[in-house]
Amino acid sequence: MSELLIECQGLGKRYGSTAALDGVSLTLSAGEPIALVGPNGAGKTTLISLICGFIGKSRGRIQVLGETPGSSALSGQLAALPQDALLDPRLSVGRQLHFLARLQGMSIKAARTDVQRVLETVDLLDSINSRPADLSHGMRKRIAIAQALLGTPRLVLLDEPTAGIDPPNAKMIRDLIRQQSGNTTFIVSSHNLDELERLCSTVVYLEKGRLVSVGSVVDDAAQSFITLRLADVPESEFLEAAAALPEIQQLSRSAQGDYLVQTQDDMNASLALMQLLNDRQWRYRLMSRGKSLEERLYGNS
Repeated sequence: MSELLIECQGLGKRYGSTAALDGVSLTLSAGEPIALVGPNGAGKTTLISLICGFIGKSRGRIQVLGETPGSSALSGQLAALPQDALLDPRLSVGRQLHFLARLQGMSIKAARTDVQRVLETVDLLDSINSRPADLSHGMRKRIAIAQALLGTPRLVLLDEPTAGIDPPNAKMIRDLIRQQSGNTTFIVSSHNLDELERLCSTVVYLEKGRLVSVGSVVDDAAQSFITLRLADVPESEFLEAAAALPEIQQLSRSAQGDYLVQTQDDMNASLALMQLLNDRQWRYRLMSRGKSLEERLYGNS
């Protein structure tokens, strides 16, 4: 049985007359990365702050790893990377991480060893004596993730970990999350749904402070669809040719510009589409089973 990470019952947080979080009941267990999604103002950052004990709840109940958020028992067990986290410009990377490790109760020797370990993990050990101003934005983000890995926590919350950084650093961060997921459960909040769909197994969707849904990133109910993204293919010609295929029941365009192909047998329909594209020498960028996460959450918006 998976370890219970987070349990909320009727959790609410108000700022004056505004309900930032409204009656959220949620149970999450340890395992593969979890996506936390929703539009701006949905309550994602508020939920992360409540889990970390940065703020107090207005009502309801919340436990993290069986403890009250903010409890000393969670020291070294829970870590977070806020979206706008900044490193101290006056101190070297190594000194900052060493200080944070000591705050977790590590000895001087253990802190020194763990700082080297987390910097090796993010492939920045050679930057241990550098100051943040000497590093690129992507490297600073990786250093910030390194601090979240100090002490090998059981739960790490990441708020927009790849926002505003270049593709190589973003890929390195995604790979890092995958590699560390054997021992640590990550909750990742991001607006990049394509990234979350590749990275996470569970999606928690908030809207206007309320929990809308919790479920698998792969939705079995949407598997009678194929999502197809073409490259420089005349739309009218493709629609006419694809509609003539007996394996296809219905064809439409998603709000994101992809083609949504409804079928009874997605395997045969995929083969028929591949044959059509090959015969016409039409190129495609993506073909996947089911609706994309973006289409499932926001397709009717």
